[in-house]
Amino acid sequence: MAAKIFEFDALIRSNDKVNAGFIEFPYDVVKEFGGKGRVKVKALIDGCPYRGSLAKMGGDCHLLGITQKVRKENGKDPGDTVHVILEEDTEERAVKVPEDFLNLLNEDPGLLEFFNGLSFTHRKEYVRWIVEAKKEETRKRRLFRAIELLREKVKTPD
Repeated sequence: MAAKIFEFDALIRSNDKVNAGFIEFPYDVVKEFGGKGRVKVKALIDGCPYRGSLAKMGGDCHLLGITQKVRKENGKDPGDTVHVILEEDTEERAVKVPEDFLNLLNEDPGLLEFFNGLSFTHRKEYVRWIVEAKKEETRKRRLFRAIELLREKVKTPD
């Protein structure tokens, strides 16, 4: 059975405490997804592909966070409207861990276990932080800093 597709326009709202944007999902998540609290989704936000989760954050409806990267690609800020095409994401979420990072993680089985126990998003953020380094020296510094942070049980690097 094909996933149901939802298409709507939404206003980007902001979080006052951090530089984060989000939109409200205008449908009843319980009715549409069978009572799930958090729903993994894939979406096109003004044509930009995005994978995330609908989550209940204390309000009346579920929210979808919009990363700074997506907002930058679309040239949109809080207060702007975006066109969203969204469906439930049933594909396995796997993070391709670079070999050098994996080698460091493998030196400490407990560390690898902690890293693998992090959410998809947190694992993805560690990998993104490392691979987006522009200089090799920055990448090496981030690799070793990531290991330190993981030993301290820090979920995200930045």
